[in-house]
Amino acid sequence: MNRIQETTSKHRQLRKHKRLATGLFLLMAGVYMLMIWMMQRMPAAWMGYVKAFSEAAMVGALADWFAVTALFHHPLGLPIPHTNLIEKSKQSIGNNLGSFVVDNFLTPQNIRPYILRLTVSAYVGSWLSSQRNKALVTTELIRLLKDIVRKMDDGLVAGFIAKKGHELIGEVKLNQVVAGGLQYFIDHGEDEKLVTALAAKIKSYVSQNELMVQERVKKESYFFVPKFIDNKLASKITNGLIRYFDEIEQDKDHKIRKEIRQQLGQFVAELRSGGKWKEELQRLKEGLLSEEHIRRYAADIWQAIKRTMTEELSAEDSALSRYIFSTLDEFSESLREDETLRQRIDSWIRHTAYKYILRNTENAGLLISNTVGNWQGRELSAKLELEVGKDLQFIRINGTLVGGLVGLLIYAITQLFS
Repeated sequence: MNRIQETTSKHRQLRKHKRLATGLFLLMAGVYMLMIWMMQRMPAAWMGYVKAFSEAAMVGALADWFAVTALFHHPLGLPIPHTNLIEKSKQSIGNNLGSFVVDNFLTPQNIRPYILRLTVSAYVGSWLSSQRNKALVTTELIRLLKDIVRKMDDGLVAGFIAKKGHELIGEVKLNQVVAGGLQYFIDHGEDEKLVTALAAKIKSYVSQNELMVQERVKKESYFFVPKFIDNKLASKITNGLIRYFDEIEQDKDHKIRKEIRQQLGQFVAELRSGGKWKEELQRLKEGLLSEEHIRRYAADIWQAIKRTMTEELSAEDSALSRYIFSTLDEFSESLREDETLRQRIDSWIRHTAYKYILRNTENAGLLISNTVGNWQGRELSAKLELEVGKDLQFIRINGTLVGGLVGLLIYAITQLFS
């Protein structure tokens, strides 16, 4: 709104000064005609001086009107050569303006004093000390992250995850992984706990299913064996099994325990050495983790990650927003209190800005040149007239007055010598 008001004000001032310059010309024309009329009816010596002044003033006014108008338009709409100069020379103006800015403003000598005065870190630290500003930055970062997650190509991301996952899994030696897991299991005594638990479970199971043992004994016994003998035999089997597994459970040095540990150790050694187990596990890995399966797993993983991130970013008081806010708070405090940190940041900003500006000076000139060159000629002419046209009207006013004075002086000298 302020920009529109400023443009309107410039238009108003330009019209005002044009009317002033034109009005002065018309005044001189009126004075000139009045003097002609008066000199025919009641001539006086002084009238010649006034006539000479007004006549020369009209010539000066017309000459300067032509000069000023010729910059921006064709005078009276006539295509007079070397008029409407700005519209015809817009590309040359753009090139010259770009070169002028680069050669006179974007030089190392001119830039360095301004670069050395840059103290961005202090301003940022002060600005971030406001709770409102930290909240604003947090909100904008959350919005930006949410927008990035939402616009990411699902297929591309899933393909990337699948590719990296396939490369990673391809390098994994499954036999070594399994062997390492089992060795960890053994080294931490987990095999002993497993044997103890299994022995206790089997003992409990046998104890609770004595009738089933009796039924099995009867089923396998001969028909002539008395029932009480079968029951007695089943009871002895049950009790024997219970005592046996109780011994395994209670005796930490039981031979079964040693044999199980020995077998596990041998199995780990076979896994590490490769052989058939390496091939078997490789076939298992290729079956479970085929390229098609990995792509499906990757798509599911990405959708889960995306859903979680979207929910987290959409929450009013998410852990991520709290983390960003607290990080900004810590950063702001560090900028305010750590002079060394401020100096390092400002030094980096100055160095980077200085190099970037000098590296792109030609681009800056090219930008100005192309921008001016791409304007419509009439648009450029209108822009420049709006900016400097008011001051150029004073050339017309001065031309009217100076022309009149020169004409008066010439007339006076002529009268003096005649």
